[in-house]
Amino acid sequence: MDYVIGFDVGGTRLKTGGVTRRGKMFSPGVSPSGYTLGPKSLMAAVHEEIDRISDELEERPQAIALGFSGAVDPDRGVVFLPGKMKGLEGYPIVTRLRKSTKLPVTADNDGRISILAEAAYGQARDCAWAMTITIGTGVGSGVMLDGKILRDPHLQFGTQMSHIVMQAGGGRLCITGARGTGEMLCSATALAMAVRDGLQRGIPSVLSDGYFDDPTSVDFKAVMQAVGEKDRLCKDELARWTENLGWLLVSAVHVYAPERIILSGGATNGAKFFLPQLKRHVNAHLFRYPPGEPVPIVVSRLRDHAGVLGAGALAWELADRQ
Repeated sequence: MDYVIGFDVGGTRLKTGGVTRRGKMFSPGVSPSGYTLGPKSLMAAVHEEIDRISDELEERPQAIALGFSGAVDPDRGVVFLPGKMKGLEGYPIVTRLRKSTKLPVTADNDGRISILAEAAYGQARDCAWAMTITIGTGVGSGVMLDGKILRDPHLQFGTQMSHIVMQAGGGRLCITGARGTGEMLCSATALAMAVRDGLQRGIPSVLSDGYFDDPTSVDFKAVMQAVGEKDRLCKDELARWTENLGWLLVSAVHVYAPERIILSGGATNGAKFFLPQLKRHVNAHLFRYPPGEPVPIVVSRLRDHAGVLGAGALAWELADRQ
């Protein structure tokens, strides 16, 4: 079987899988990642996954691609990634993997990879002007203009919606040095942190006991479960978070003029609780022609596999050039 391997290196998890040319995924894998993983451990994890998938599929892959947050040089790997993973900034992971695996290897920004996935296998196949917003540990974005996924000399075109400043006068400090950015206000982490803040201040909630036993237990999933139980604190913070996300998407429409916005990432597992309000907010505040025409906002059908499939699409681009 001809296949490639896609790696989605997130702030919380490393996801992997073999991807066929038609976008069928085999031998998926998930393991912990994060700031403390470091380049050596990441290299070891990548090699382990290549061996595992190769053994399960009884064939070596045609190529390998990795998705990271930050500005990513496709020929060397991550070149600008302050704070996301210890020691990875400037680490030439692509060139080292090429040498150690004897395979074609490339990398790109995870937001750009998300639009690659949708263009190849998802909800942008029939749309020339589209963008993705990935909502998880952070916020990512990818843009397709007139059927082209553009790459600029600074490596970040279309991937920076997380760094849009929304509340310059307040909010938590972002890795960019600004306050009140899209990432600080619209990520799944942002919602969990807002609820934790309320719990710490003694606001009653079904999550109170769990929080004081283990604060990290209050994550996005726990908040969504509490919303389903009509928890006042979680419902209130979700409404505020949804409004912030709405303003971010309004800005995205005004900047890139997409005909469709595709949401992906772990937060979309709770979309039934916020998507209707999000659509109403965005389409009530657009300044575009023709007036009153809404922009469709949909949830990716690729869901948690979008990063792996997008990296797979990138790997197939590389394999076809070899």
